[in-house]
Amino acid sequence: MKFTTPAVRNPIDRLKVVGKPTSRIEGRLKTTGTATYAYEHHAPVPDAAYGYIVGAGIAKGRIVSIDLTQAKAAPGVIAIATAENAGKLGVGQFYVARALAGPEVQHYHQAVAIVVAETFEQARAAAQLVRVEYARARGSFNLEEERGNAPAPQPLQPGPTMDTAAGNFEAAFASAPVTLDEKYTTPDHSHAMMEPHASIAAWKGDKLTLWNAIQLVSWGTRDLALTLGIPRENIRIIAPYVGGGFGGKGSIQSDAVLAAIAARLTGRPVKVALHRHLMFNNTSHRPATIQRIRIGATRDGRITAIGHESWSGNLGTRPESATVPTRLLYAGENRMTRLRVAHLDLPEGNAMRAPGETPGLMALEVAMDEMAEKLGLDPVDFRILNDTQVDPESPGRPFSKRQLVQCLQTGAERFGWERRNKKPGARREGHWLIGTGMAAGIRGGRLMKSAARVRLDRKGQVTVETDMTDIGTGSYTIIAQTAAEMMGVGLDKVTVLLGDSASPESAGSGGQYGAASSTAGVYAACVKLRDMVANRLGMSGADIEFTGGRVRAGGNSRSLLDAVAGGELVAEDVMETGDLGKRFAQQTFAAHFVEVGVHAGTGEIRVRRMLAVCAAGRIINPTAARSQIIGGMTMGVGAALMEDLVVDKGVGFFVNHDLASYEVPVHADIPEQEVIFLDEVDPTVGPLKAKGVGELGISGAPAAVANAIYNATGIRVREYPITLDKLLPKLPKMA
Repeated sequence: MKFTTPAVRNPIDRLKVVGKPTSRIEGRLKTTGTATYAYEHHAPVPDAAYGYIVGAGIAKGRIVSIDLTQAKAAPGVIAIATAENAGKLGVGQFYVARALAGPEVQHYHQAVAIVVAETFEQARAAAQLVRVEYARARGSFNLEEERGNAPAPQPLQPGPTMDTAAGNFEAAFASAPVTLDEKYTTPDHSHAMMEPHASIAAWKGDKLTLWNAIQLVSWGTRDLALTLGIPRENIRIIAPYVGGGFGGKGSIQSDAVLAAIAARLTGRPVKVALHRHLMFNNTSHRPATIQRIRIGATRDGRITAIGHESWSGNLGTRPESATVPTRLLYAGENRMTRLRVAHLDLPEGNAMRAPGETPGLMALEVAMDEMAEKLGLDPVDFRILNDTQVDPESPGRPFSKRQLVQCLQTGAERFGWERRNKKPGARREGHWLIGTGMAAGIRGGRLMKSAARVRLDRKGQVTVETDMTDIGTGSYTIIAQTAAEMMGVGLDKVTVLLGDSASPESAGSGGQYGAASSTAGVYAACVKLRDMVANRLGMSGADIEFTGGRVRAGGNSRSLLDAVAGGELVAEDVMETGDLGKRFAQQTFAAHFVEVGVHAGTGEIRVRRMLAVCAAGRIINPTAARSQIIGGMTMGVGAALMEDLVVDKGVGFFVNHDLASYEVPVHADIPEQEVIFLDEVDPTVGPLKAKGVGELGISGAPAAVANAIYNATGIRVREYPITLDKLLPKLPKMA
């Protein structure tokens, strides 16, 4: 099925199952510890050995020699793989860092060896006995120093460069009556997901089965085939449950590659999990940015010029695309965005929840607050004044749906924005300075090609198969809701099988397109299955209806079971996209509101309450969607106040590479969160008229926290995270 015209009324619009708050259908398995994650598949591989990765002790240079003598003699050791016996290795498309160093070392903790033993403890002990001699080389680790040498990145797809321009920005900015020109920085961030990167690899002849923690199964088979140099069809990846990813598990990483190498070398299945200390430097992260934002406006607050430049660093040429939200969020005739990426010899920078939008809005939405203050305008009113219903870079392209103004107005009313003290530092409760802040959010919502297979068996059970993953987002449930709605049965009559590359290829979990795309693929397969059922029953007509386990048309009613009396029915289809994504700007929008307290004596910051108002198409499952939004809001608090992957700029590695020193929010940091979804259907995105919310919750949230801190203290901090040491010297003296 190809989606080429906006959706009209269809069976989903009955909303008997879709759109209802629904508990996770796999929730009991997860809460009882019986959901099987990547490292826990014992039954299929009863004779598995254990692998332990040795990470490089330098950030740049060459391996001179590796002495394995003591390690090989250690108890239980079966084999040790290095670049010398691993065979020729390539690189996948999504991650560019090599899985195994040798002889060159690209970054600190890049794998240099994997020790395989009968037990995990034996492998770990033997790994300490591997002796590596390095020849260090001078590396580049400082983004600020390398900024002047940072070229424009090449586009990820063939087409125009990543720099954009409209009108004459420089002239318009120079002549604007009111201007702002500020620099903002965001640090490196770690994904810090609960489940570590983990794999079990098993060979049967030339066929590889990999149980893996991954977000996009099809990317995994593609990239593993490219890395190992084997046919893609010889690889099967199984990932029924994934304990978080945030982009860090987009495709295969070193655990998968080295497990496969070790399994091939030993002739045994091999289990590999990256220990937490290794994950921070061995895998990918969100790159740091340096951003310059310039805004020019008339005295009544209309933006006439807006420019956004961003510098990030990486091993390859992939930039952190922080200018993306500026290209779409506000009106302004004269525009300019520029991306630059410096070469840094740090671990690879790549996708992390809302890549581009998260760091970009951390700067843009603070700049908008600063500009509103210069203009003497309320921050909400300033944003509303500069709303646009067309893509500001392509005025002929309208937004498919854009309810940003409604988000802002609803949020302001619900939050009590009118009670806000506009004077920074003016509201006190004892020793606490109280402030409120807000920010807008934007994140893409598009349809991607996605397929599914649907079975109707003789018991009336509907089974859905697709390689879509559930990374804690609720994929099992929304896919079940879609199939139940289409086939007219209850959720108890639907079984969902996910995360297996042997199933039809889905869009996967990433880019906030997973929900809309995977359910669209299920919709397409169900349309085909409905036709097959109707043909078996000899029923047709525009009034045909599947409901309550029956099929009704033209006054006739038959049971679904009648259609499968002669055998089960199986339908498979793929939802493909047309050009609607080019004709319309398809985005989701949010307004974030935050109240904070800052202790006047210590500078301690406490978030007191948060509100997000979101417009994101039809919400398939409000329970799961709310969970995604508050998760993003919580990550936003981390980005604003805590998260800082500190670079040792002399040695070239992330110093705080564990969850004790890389701080993330805990329950006590987040006392009150509220989420409101505006009523919205977007027929241009897909047959369910839904978009996605997985990344909207973080988009704008850190800036709302930053703006609230400024309102509380009168201190503007433009270098994230906002820690108390940046406030203490400027705090007012306690009475």
